[in-house]
Amino acid sequence: MRLNRRTALGLGTVATAGTVLGAAVPASAAEATEASPTTPARAARRVASVFTKHSAAAGGNWQAYVSVADPAGTPVVAVEADADRRIEAYSVNKIAVATAVLDKVDRGLLTLDQQVEVSAAIVVPGGDGIFSLDGAYPSLVTIGHVLANLLTVSDDTAVRLCGLVAPAAEINSILVAKGFPNTQVQPVANPNRFFLGTSTPRETHDLLRALVAGTLLSPASTTYLLGILRSPVAFTDGIRRTMSSDERARIATKAGWYADARHEAGVIFDRSGAAVLTYALFADGQANPEDFGATHPAVQARAAMGPKFLAAVDRIAGVGKTFRITARRPSNGG
Repeated sequence: MRLNRRTALGLGTVATAGTVLGAAVPASAAEATEASPTTPARAARRVASVFTKHSAAAGGNWQAYVSVADPAGTPVVAVEADADRRIEAYSVNKIAVATAVLDKVDRGLLTLDQQVEVSAAIVVPGGDGIFSLDGAYPSLVTIGHVLANLLTVSDDTAVRLCGLVAPAAEINSILVAKGFPNTQVQPVANPNRFFLGTSTPRETHDLLRALVAGTLLSPASTTYLLGILRSPVAFTDGIRRTMSSDERARIATKAGWYADARHEAGVIFDRSGAAVLTYALFADGQANPEDFGATHPAVQARAAMGPKFLAAVDRIAGVGKTFRITARRPSNGG
């Protein structure tokens, strides 16, 4: 297991999460004595204890920022662990890439029904997603189709398709202009290709809060983006794993996994559709880095956190705009 400076000094995630809200409380005690918090501060304490318990059990390094909405004012910080450390965000930064593409849609430079070509040369062989499974190229798909695959099945070829309409330098300049200088893709020799680059837990958290506040994109693009991230086919191995379909629909989430890193960031909504909890959870250095499934320690930790986060804020009112999700019903074809 890799040790960072905080771990070596005995200042890992347990100490960091506890000091955000004062003296640390044993996680088991907090969970047992407060079944349903009724204030943002109490909910934040519950979230902090849950994070501390499960991140410590998973081991490794955790960088995180989590807040609970407060109708009376600014959000209550629940977890702040190395929140300003700039790290490889991997596929969590696909939210930022989608933001840049949708910004161009908002300015009339692109349209969701605009088509791009999926050539054999642009397909990432063996990458996550579905484009590498098609086996028949070239084909034409819309930008909307690209974004839907980028943010649900985390399609790697979709990253390259986004680069056809939003080059790396342009994506970075859009993100800087929106106030996110640390959330940047990494350019390569080909201007239309890039690695997914870096962010910080705080900036990822703040980008998501700007999204739900309606200050990041137009109302139409905001609703579109959140609809994808809250859809049934969006990531379910982590925060949303042990939940009903209705509970999953209350959570917009995006995960990122590469090498030994297992990240996830998103928003939990109250029952009316207002944002009530925002999380950015970055983890690396855990055991079994070759395991990209649901049994990885960090993924298991987030799966344990998810229902408890939801329960912690279930009686707390969200803040700002409401985003109701359209009911999804299975089809039997026909």
